[in-house]
Amino acid sequence: MDLFNSNSISNLLPYDGEVNYYGYIMNSQKSQNYYEQLLKNIEWKNDEAIIFGKRIITKRKVAWYGKKPFQYTYSNTTKFALPWTKELVELKEMVEHNTGEKFNSCLLNLYHNGQEGMAWHSDAEKDLKKNGAIASLSFGAERKFSFKHKETKQVVSLVLEKGSLLVMKDTTQTNWLHRLPPTKKIMKPRINLTFRTICKEI
Repeated sequence: MDLFNSNSISNLLPYDGEVNYYGYIMNSQKSQNYYEQLLKNIEWKNDEAIIFGKRIITKRKVAWYGKKPFQYTYSNTTKFALPWTKELVELKEMVEHNTGEKFNSCLLNLYHNGQEGMAWHSDAEKDLKKNGAIASLSFGAERKFSFKHKETKQVVSLVLEKGSLLVMKDTTQTNWLHRLPPTKKIMKPRINLTFRTICKEI
């Protein structure tokens, strides 16, 4: 099932979770301005993961920001949140206004081209609010994004447009995996911001 360029905020998942795609929440010029500021002002670092005891350094770059220096552990590595930048505060408030949700942290990803992606996974780390909303903002290259049900294997896909907002909530992380599939067709970078709620206090 493929849903392309949808501006509906109805649930994209047929069952066992809720994903809302808001489409564009800013115009093209504003989206481009934020993209350039994020490229320049965020403290990007290559992501690390420990898989089967081996330390892996990814080409994809990441950054972790928050209200407090929250710890966030995934792929057997721990990050400490940096203080919000001006742009991240503005974007967080924009997302909160559109969704009615509140967030205290943000994980950012920088994909340099379409060959960099993300494998099937779910965001169910113990530090995150259980069944809490995760809001995803996209800038730069438009990329396909997919969900796969953990039991039925049904797949739902859409294209995430620049300046667009997608929200995953309720039991989505429990029942569905998601991924950013690689492609050789896209040569431009993409920046993705995922606003989250960390429950673990410092």
